[in-house]
Amino acid sequence: MVNAVPSKVWKILMDTDMLAKVVPGISRLEKTGENIFKSILEIKLGPVNGAFTGSLQMEEITESKGFILKVMQNSKIGNASAAIKINLLPVDAKMTEVAFDGDVKLSGLLASMGQRVMGSVSNTLTKQFFANLEKELETHSVK
Repeated sequence: MVNAVPSKVWKILMDTDMLAKVVPGISRLEKTGENIFKSILEIKLGPVNGAFTGSLQMEEITESKGFILKVMQNSKIGNASAAIKINLLPVDAKMTEVAFDGDVKLSGLLASMGQRVMGSVSNTLTKQFFANLEKELETHSVK
């Protein structure tokens, strides 16, 4: 839950520069097409860390309500793909619940080493995402 109306949260998530600041691990995000981005992520999964290059794509976009984020990332230590459904649900006049659900698939060394710590890493990344989102909502007076 964040302290902002859905339209304000939506504007943060739809702005490429702000999205790069909000999503943990993104060091570069470059728009390459309509709702398609080239991305570079640097993430540590327990004993395994690496830089990932790939793409982020937004699909099934419903303004101020939600979208599906498809992620395909590759690295020397393995690949990761995910489809994450993100929904913005108004709670009251000033609060929005940001709900998400998805599935992540890992391969290579990343799968064998990272699978054991995926739950705790996922929790950490989720906390970072919400902290980053709150910071951007406070920093930018998005109308």
